[in-house]
This record gives sequence, C-alpha cells and structure tokens, in this order.
Amino acid sequence: MSERVALAGHPGSTAAPDDGRRPWGRKLAGRIGLLLLGLAVPFLVDTFLLQIGLFAMAAAVAALGMTLLLGQAGQLSLGHSFFLAVGAYGYTFLAAPSDRLAAGLGLPPAVAALLATVLAGVAGLLFSPIAARLRGIYLGIATLGLVFLAQYVLANAPRLTGGDNGRSVPAFTLGGLTFGSDPGGPHYLLNVLWGREQKLWYLFLLVTVAAYGYLRTLIRARPGRTLRAIRDRELMAGIIGVPVTRYKAYVFLLSSMYAGLGGVLFAIALRRIVPETFGVSLSIEYLAMVVIGGLGVAGGAVAGAAFVAGLPSVLERYAGVLPGLATSAGASGVSPAVAAKFGYGAVVVLLLLFEPDGLAGLAARLRHRPRRPS
Repeated sequence: MSERVALAGHPGSTAAPDDGRRPWGRKLAGRIGLLLLGLAVPFLVDTFLLQIGLFAMAAAVAALGMTLLLGQAGQLSLGHSFFLAVGAYGYTFLAAPSDRLAAGLGLPPAVAALLATVLAGVAGLLFSPIAARLRGIYLGIATLGLVFLAQYVLANAPRLTGGDNGRSVPAFTLGGLTFGSDPGGPHYLLNVLWGREQKLWYLFLLVTVAAYGYLRTLIRARPGRTLRAIRDRELMAGIIGVPVTRYKAYVFLLSSMYAGLGGVLFAIALRRIVPETFGVSLSIEYLAMVVIGGLGVAGGAVAGAAFVAGLPSVLERYAGVLPGLATSAGASGVSPAVAAKFGYGAVVVLLLLFEPDGLAGLAARLRHRPRRPS
C-alpha cells in the first residue's frame, strides 16, 4: 500500500526527476562531455577562477542536502549553516593536533572528514524528533534557533573553536598525497603550475560528482518517491501506512550529512574558519541557491550554488571596471559583497515572477522548445 503512495506525485509538482524524454545516448554524451570539461579546467583557467570553483563545489554539496530537505521532503530549514559549522569545526578539531592554544585529536584528515560528516548527520538525527512535529515556518524558526546556538558555542569555546579569531584548518592528505602547499617548491605539469588549487580541484570534483550521483539515484528510487508523497499528501501517506516520522528523520539525517560534508570542503578551501562565517546570512544564501536552481532538482542546486557562491568573488575582481562598486574599504560605492546579495536577491524575485521552477525549469523549457519548421 505504501508503494502506491510512494509512486504517487502531485499533479502540479515539478520537483520530481526528469522524465527521460531525451535520448539515452545524448544524455550520456552530454555528461561525459561535462566530466571531461571538468577534468580539463585546471589546465584552462587561472588560480583565481579555480578558487571560485572550489568554493562553488563546496557550496553545491551542501546545497544538494538543502534541495533534498526542502524540494523533495518539503521541510523548511533556516539552520543549514549550523550543520556546515558542525562539519567544518568537526573536521578541524579531529584533524588538528592539540597545542596550548586549541585542542585537537590529530586524526588522519581523511578519517577526520568522514567522522565530521557523520557528526553532522548525528546532529540532524537528534533534531529530527522536533522536525517531525513541525512544518513550514514553524520548523524554519526552530532550525533558526540552531544557528544562534552555534554562534554562542563557537564564540565561547576557544579551546575547541578558537573563539572569535577562529582556527586554522589542517591541510587534507590522502595516501601520502598532500592537498596543500608543497614544501619542496612549485611543480609543473604540461607547463601548468600544479599547486594546492589544482590538486584540490580534482578532490572536490570527485566528491561533488559522487554526492550529485547519489542524490539523483535517491530521488529516482522508492525513498525519493515516498518523500514526495509525504511532501504533497502527508496526512494521506500516514493513513495508508507510510512511516512519516521515520522518513522525516531519515531525510534530516541525510541532509545534515550533505551539509556537514560541504562544511568540510568549505573549511579545507578556506584554510581558516571563524564563527561569523556560519551565521544566519549563510543559511539564507542556501535557500537562495535552491530557489534559483529549482526546488528539488539536483542539477539546479549545483547551478544555483555556483551562481551564489561565485558572484561575490567575480564582482570583487572586476569592481574597478563595473560602475557603482567600491574598489576598497571607505571608497564610494557599494561593496562587492553587498552588491552580490542585491544581485541574487533580484534574480530570486525575477525567477519567482517569471520562472518559479528556477534555472532547471528554464533549461527544461529551452530544451523541449518545439523547433521551427524548415
């Protein structure tokens, strides 16, 4: 009986996965082309753009968790930055050695990253009983309390978090390969400087592709159909035997693990983390990512994350040639960070007015547009 509800979908919902109308060979060729392009990026762009790409991929992993929670399960969360902080500070504490200023366990970075991701999932699982009892704006306000709790703890536990000054993040190592600054000096591969950003690019790309592929598989499988049934007809799903509370706990667990993994990547890319980074504004940015990309669509979450995470850096780099932007502190004009918030805020409003399904809906409309007769 529960399978029938899991297969049911809201007639007007666009958050379900693609219907597969494109030929299989064409889709496979497109994905292989994107993968090859991703592998070639370190040889084509400079270090600045690689840094933007690293932050965009870290944001994309966490945004996949948000699109699962909000788009597939219909659970509003304003506390996504809390779980990112758990992942970022969890990795830093577990991987860093203990000294007189800050505590640490000195675990291998790969083990620390895995444990930090699990720790974020445990935090989401502990919050799931509250999430199972609330919906809509009430759940959003409850999760917002997690952000304020995190800000207090991060600022008042200096041995663990470094306090307001933050902590340096240990470099990631795996199998003898260090994804950080090489002490032996710069290395070149095919006449391209092979440094920290180039090596991290492939690590982040691997994690992002794996996270994206798993979420796509989940959305198309029975758990994804069941989550959409709960989102659209929660009362009916419960009446016919779907374990609604268990599925809500499951989706909060998985979404928190995605956020924790994104926090780990974010910390590795940033190299130093401070408490104010993980405030309310970061949670709002993740809401903007999934709305811009398209609720419930994995590819849309990646696109929205790339736009929101990359826009401030792009505006800062070209502030000198763009009118109205301040080139330095105290200069006349709007700072690039504030201008970026105005930018993606305006994009959210325009998409809600003209394309509520976001960039994913816009891409689908262009892809399925009928061709003109010759």
